[in-house]
Amino acid sequence: MVRARRQDSQAKRTRVLTTLKRMLDDGTPITFASVARHATVSTWLVYAPGVREAVTEAQTRQDSHRTAGAPARQDTCGLAADLALAHAEITRLRAEHAGCQQQLRKALGARLDNLAKADLLTRVGELTSHNSELSALLTAARTGSDHLRERISELEDDLAAARTGLRRMIRSENLPPGP
Repeated sequence: MVRARRQDSQAKRTRVLTTLKRMLDDGTPITFASVARHATVSTWLVYAPGVREAVTEAQTRQDSHRTAGAPARQDTCGLAADLALAHAEITRLRAEHAGCQQQLRKALGARLDNLAKADLLTRVGELTSHNSELSALLTAARTGSDHLRERISELEDDLAAARTGLRRMIRSENLPPGP
């Protein structure tokens, strides 16, 4: 694993050196950011010891090949190129940030929907169970009520019969003794 990392690091350093040579040959302004971008490596690598010196040397060689009036213009071009690269990177990062925020919003919304659905389903289950219990209690209460009404009717009939019997008994007691 260590060997693979070393080989990868060495390949990236070689790619930077090759890119520097190509940029010198093409006359492309050499800056640390442009070298990193053209070599498709991170900017910290071009500032690493060994690579930084090569970039600085390439910048010096490129400056020495310029004419006397061109260095200021070339430095300005290099700064303008760095600024354009920075603007492009900022734009890309803002777009990436906006995309990440949108994905996060969607994920949170879906999560809230799932939580709300789960809570609602649980609550519906609880209410259904409670409704079933209340329906059973209502049925039992109606049955008990019907039974009690029948019993009241029987007792009223018994009471009426007892009153009728009592009246007859009172009348027969109050009648004069017979002939």
